[in-house]
Amino acid sequence: MSKGGLPYSIKDVDYDNAKFRPRSFFKVMTHLLLKTSIRNDCFKCSTGKLLALLMIGGLSYLMLTHTSTLPSDKATIYGGGVQGFRKFFRKPPRLPPRLSPDETVSNQNSSSLDREKYKLKWTDRQHKVKQAFIHAWSGYKKYAMGYDELMPLSQRGTDGLGGLGATVVDALDTAIIMGVDDVVLDAGTWIEKHLLERITVKGQVNLFETSIRVLGGLLSAYHLSGGEHGVDGVKVHGPKPSVYLDIAKNLADRLLSAFTASPTSIPFSDVVLRDSSGHPAPDGLSSTAEVSSVQLEFNYLSSVSNDSKYGVEAMKVFEHIRSLPKVEGLVPIYINPQSGEFSGQNIRLGSRGDSYYEYLLKVWLQRGRSQDSDFHYLREMYEEAMKGVRNLLVRKSVPNGLVFIGELPYGSESTLSPKMDHLVCFLPGTLALGATKGITKKQAMKDNLLSFEDLENLKLAEDLTKTCFEMYSVTSTGLAPEIAYFKVEGFSEEGLDGGNKSSYYVNDIIIKPADRHNLLRPETVESLFVLYRITEDPKYREWGWKIFEAFEKYTKVDSGGFTSLNDVTKLPPERRDKMETFFLGETLKYIYLLFSESTVLPLDKFVFNTEAHPLPLH
Repeated sequence: MSKGGLPYSIKDVDYDNAKFRPRSFFKVMTHLLLKTSIRNDCFKCSTGKLLALLMIGGLSYLMLTHTSTLPSDKATIYGGGVQGFRKFFRKPPRLPPRLSPDETVSNQNSSSLDREKYKLKWTDRQHKVKQAFIHAWSGYKKYAMGYDELMPLSQRGTDGLGGLGATVVDALDTAIIMGVDDVVLDAGTWIEKHLLERITVKGQVNLFETSIRVLGGLLSAYHLSGGEHGVDGVKVHGPKPSVYLDIAKNLADRLLSAFTASPTSIPFSDVVLRDSSGHPAPDGLSSTAEVSSVQLEFNYLSSVSNDSKYGVEAMKVFEHIRSLPKVEGLVPIYINPQSGEFSGQNIRLGSRGDSYYEYLLKVWLQRGRSQDSDFHYLREMYEEAMKGVRNLLVRKSVPNGLVFIGELPYGSESTLSPKMDHLVCFLPGTLALGATKGITKKQAMKDNLLSFEDLENLKLAEDLTKTCFEMYSVTSTGLAPEIAYFKVEGFSEEGLDGGNKSSYYVNDIIIKPADRHNLLRPETVESLFVLYRITEDPKYREWGWKIFEAFEKYTKVDSGGFTSLNDVTKLPPERRDKMETFFLGETLKYIYLLFSESTVLPLDKFVFNTEAHPLPLH
């Protein structure tokens, strides 16, 4: 036998632990009489033997004749006769273990301590997101201040959105929400000194991009900095809120020409700012998503400026689309402003189609949610469209059953394409928001507010959110590609996986070489934020943290800023040299809010435009 220690399972096998075994009274007495010196001294004489017998007999008599002082009905159980004998030698009852006073207090406070520890964990992670935002802004301020976007690798700025300093305006309300006073002051001061002049001299801009980024950013900053009473108790650095509102009105007056220049209710896609003229795109078509994703901004501007013209013009788009034929509520991605009719049959929830469905719901939330509201038709259009999504576009991958949203490039009679843009990952958040109207699922269930269709949409939202997260997890970098395809019966391509061979879904997702870039997009973290707020499931926070860590690891540029990537499936990934405005305006904002308390910009009090600029609900 080894001299070393034995395993706990066998080391006591030969150990004589007889002293711990229970023994009867008679064995105890025998032990006392026979094992002690009594046996040696007393038992040597007859007198000693007699005395020992008398002692044993006397004790036996006392035990057998012991009576109980309990009432007779209980004495039968607890005392008397042989029962008394048993009682006399009965072991005292074993009391349950009791905690000391200190331990009792500690146990009572353990749940609150756990909650505090959990809160501190996410506060710490939220602080890291804030530091990432400051790092992104530092690169922009140093190398590209006043330009639309930063090129962090070449350390210069570029204008691709009309030259209105889009990053400045897009980032402003994020800085306000995070409480980064230096950035708020920098951005606010630049806007006050330069933006109005830029608007008056600049040339052609896109109606949609300018409305969601610049107009939306100005209006959100106006509210969050105290305009229209803003957020109570918030003191914001920078110019007065009226500065943001005045510039927003000037910009919107010029953007209105896209509506007024069109022969129909469908606006042209572009505007020349300096002469306030609207112009169609080169092919004459407008994007369905673009013309239907300016209403939140124009409606809110009408509300705070007491001028209805902005909302009236914008809402004509929905009123017109309401009358057009659809495919189970789904619409093609192009519309002709000259004829007012849809163009082509391509149906998808990715680029040029996505935010049409988002704004059906959000404008309804903004304009009044009652059944007899003049805008209830928007809710009806939204519900019909989501039924169409479930009936026509939802599929599962093989072999492991990821739920995804496909496309119908040639209409409802064509074969579904298993292609899903990262842009489609806005949909889970929209579905969840539509189901509960911004309150938690728990509260909605308690108040019996969820219809069967709401529950279906909420389940689809959770399934799609998982798919969107797996589009990240399946790659070598942990960052999603711009477009993914899903393996289905009849469609499979080998050798085009995401590179992470340990992923359970590595065989379900196909990433083609042309689609492997990552632009720092926000749609997945947007849905994680909404799903966490509504379901309160902590997994969405954990998923968001993993995505943030991947951004930090592979897209952060030491000299300042973050960069998009060319190929997320290879290590190290090739960098693309561009930081999109929405990384500061949306991506980091949504991750920050994902880690915040639910009382910060609650979803039943605010609606986020498609560029993540929060606007209050009335």
